[in-house]
Amino acid sequence: MANIKSAKKRIRTSLKQRLRNKMTKSKVKSAVRSFLEAVKAGEVVTAQEKYVQAQKLIDTTATKGILHKNNAARKKSRLASLLNKIKASSK
Repeated sequence: MANIKSAKKRIRTSLKQRLRNKMTKSKVKSAVRSFLEAVKAGEVVTAQEKYVQAQKLIDTTATKGILHKNNAARKKSRLASLLNKIKASSK
């Protein structure tokens, strides 16, 4: 355990930040999961709405530095390709 006052404060703040990051990552995972469920069910309109929500969450987490920008780009790209496949198959 830290003895210096600033080190103790840093521990407290880093714990809060870690929990905040964990919550945000969980929201992203939930959004992606709901999108994938809509894709699996074959619901194009719902999947498109869920994609927009997931994309916004992924962008904000990348902006805040919780996800790396390349990781966020890769996630969005994979989701977009799934959405395009389901759109193409529904025509």
